[in-house]
Amino acid sequence: MMQERVFVGMSGGVDSSVTAALLKRQGFAVTGIMMKLWSMPGEETSNRCCTPDSMLLAKHVADALSIPFITLDVQEIFRDTVVEDFIHSYLDGSTPNPCILCNRIIRWGYLLDYIIDNGADYLATGHYARLRTDEHGKIQLMRAVDDTKDQSYVLHQLNQVQLTKTLFPLGEFKKTEVRQLANEFGLSIADQADSQDLCFLGDHNYRDFLIRFAPQSIQPGPIMTTSQEIIGEHQGLAFYTIGQRKGIGVSSAYPLYVIQKDMHKNVLIVGSKEELGRKELETEKFNWISGMIPEKPFQAQVKIRYKSELTDAILEPIPGERVKIQFEKALRDITPGQSAVIYDGDICLGGGKII
Repeated sequence: MMQERVFVGMSGGVDSSVTAALLKRQGFAVTGIMMKLWSMPGEETSNRCCTPDSMLLAKHVADALSIPFITLDVQEIFRDTVVEDFIHSYLDGSTPNPCILCNRIIRWGYLLDYIIDNGADYLATGHYARLRTDEHGKIQLMRAVDDTKDQSYVLHQLNQVQLTKTLFPLGEFKKTEVRQLANEFGLSIADQADSQDLCFLGDHNYRDFLIRFAPQSIQPGPIMTTSQEIIGEHQGLAFYTIGQRKGIGVSSAYPLYVIQKDMHKNVLIVGSKEELGRKELETEKFNWISGMIPEKPFQAQVKIRYKSELTDAILEPIPGERVKIQFEKALRDITPGQSAVIYDGDICLGGGKII
């Protein structure tokens, strides 16, 4: 019987390295693959996903596991899709999550097509999530056992075809157990720190990035209270996000938060914490992981940001791949451009971009 072939997306980190080791131990024919993503010119050593050092680490792990290792240059498609969307989203007044788009277009789009064309049966990654097949043969995306590391939120755009070709070996483990496994496998990266922030920003923040690659974002305008009192000047609406408190640049007798960005008038509207909350939102391009759109409103739990808590809500599918979501209480951080992802217990049902 031929071994099933799996390509493991490797980064040189502990999670992807243990993923490769586990799958090899389970009897798969494993190949490590690392994507070379776009970086700002002159900042190639700062891209957190694919620095030369991380490539060497990934190659070292592959050698230690005696598995093939290859690299795939996706700089052009990454720049033309993920980075361009990042820039245009900020210019349009929203706050994007590029990891979600990268997963949909780059990892489970370009990369998955590449490995299938090269004889792979599966793509595996070090994401903390689980997969389960229900009684109807549908694959369900499940929250990870380690609630503090669960990454189902950034995977909510995957569909049934993609999930049939996917493995998430770490979903059943706690992070501490993964580090222990790395030691047991003799991997030198067992104690390596987790990567943070957006990969292509390197050592810069998003404001620095926009100033360099979208100088048109620098459009000063008035800062106005909800009572229409002008109290200062902003540097460009792209540099602010809904719910932001620090860095607004005005003084007040009470804390001020970004309430709204009026893109048409180029006005930043600020107000008190009590003025911030909203009880409903609408999403577009909603992806139902099962492929089935519910016929009537129903109750579920919703996350409006990767780090936010699950909140009870009523969901109503509406025409045009949209969903209206109504909460029992107002939420402070409902932000256009972020994703609202819905859950039934541990099952991730799907999600869409907040508009």
